[in-house]
Amino acid sequence: MKKRILHIFAAVSVAVAAACSDDVYSGYIPEQGTQPSGQQGQQTNPPAPPEEEVFGPVAEAIVKMGAGWNLGNTLDSNSGDTEHMWIEAYSARTPKDYETAWGQPQATRELMHMFKEAGFGAIRIPVTWYPHMGKITLHDTEHWDMSSGWSGTDVDQAWMNRVQEVVDYVMDEGMYCILNVHHDTGAASTAWLVAGEEGFEAAKTRYQALWKQIAERFRDYGPRLLFESYNEMLDKYDSWCFATFASPDKYHQVDAVSAYNGINSYAQLFVDTVRETGGNNAQRNLVVNTYGACSGDGNWNNHLQDPLKYMNLPNDTESGHIAIQVHSYWDTAKFGTSQQKEVDQLYSNLDTYIVKRLGAPVIIGEWGDNGDANDQQIARFSQYFCTKARENGVAPFMWMCLSDGNDRANLRWTMPKTKDAILSAYNN
Repeated sequence: MKKRILHIFAAVSVAVAAACSDDVYSGYIPEQGTQPSGQQGQQTNPPAPPEEEVFGPVAEAIVKMGAGWNLGNTLDSNSGDTEHMWIEAYSARTPKDYETAWGQPQATRELMHMFKEAGFGAIRIPVTWYPHMGKITLHDTEHWDMSSGWSGTDVDQAWMNRVQEVVDYVMDEGMYCILNVHHDTGAASTAWLVAGEEGFEAAKTRYQALWKQIAERFRDYGPRLLFESYNEMLDKYDSWCFATFASPDKYHQVDAVSAYNGINSYAQLFVDTVRETGGNNAQRNLVVNTYGACSGDGNWNNHLQDPLKYMNLPNDTESGHIAIQVHSYWDTAKFGTSQQKEVDQLYSNLDTYIVKRLGAPVIIGEWGDNGDANDQQIARFSQYFCTKARENGVAPFMWMCLSDGNDRANLRWTMPKTKDAILSAYNN
């Protein structure tokens, strides 16, 4: 599940294989001098929940969600490299400029309706906030020095309005919605949330300010809206799989413990900040991720399950309202008996280290193919993966893939066989 950030300075189309894994991001630079018009978005009133909706335990919400999907490479799009801040340098920086920068069309109400009508019960909306928070000062046209060129913590209201507008598309359809903090974490040089005790101390004030603003904007929303603390937060080495895997010795105990402590500190601060905003947030269901959102897949290293073992359940004033999230990507073209056993082991590990140890349910916030599998191959894997998720009380959210690019704009399925396979796990 290691990611690679590609900086492509030409117009691109998003390939289906790239869309199926949160793996490769592409972008383009508008011609210099152009000023793309953007939809600023209007602040809307929160959809009123039906009277029968109550803030029940998150485990019950997960069962009701059924199958989920990620609106990826959309509100999470960003420049991704402090040395090449191409969106900031070559666009008018409207919400539309960011939303379409990675090759996807703007999200529409009609797209959410298509997923609802098909049978999906939940949409995860990844959002990257740093380009819209405070003021970014560029140096030498494209270079951004975060230490001296980032001031303030206020989120741009035009961006917040657009995020709310897209959330409303989902909520108005009666689906569950997960709203998160996305590529503010990860391996890119623009990531400002770093797993570690030192990283937490450096970022905690800004992080708290961000979640306070998000929570206050959505405070009156009903129980179908969940907040997710952070996406795939990595240590100072940018280690995937487990903390300090990318260190010179492939593992450093002191730094690894610091990374896991940092993750738990961010998770606790997130819960405390949301709860303090009151209203419906006092009992809202919340989601916190393991280190790197790692799921402990595989047995090739003794530390693979450490992100699960070292994850703590944050203290909360409301019992039963916190879920743990992991991500899981597979070479689905190799699906067979051996991979079935690996999938079974994944769910067994989640049950052992999260459900039983912490007493918390699990969301697989991202899953999909990490290779070049076709619709038929991914469908075969998806049927089994989602059936096991349903049997284990886990909510699986596929990463993009199902409708992308022009298909998304024209309300068509890019991978109809995979869509049917996912839904069949719940229809049966």
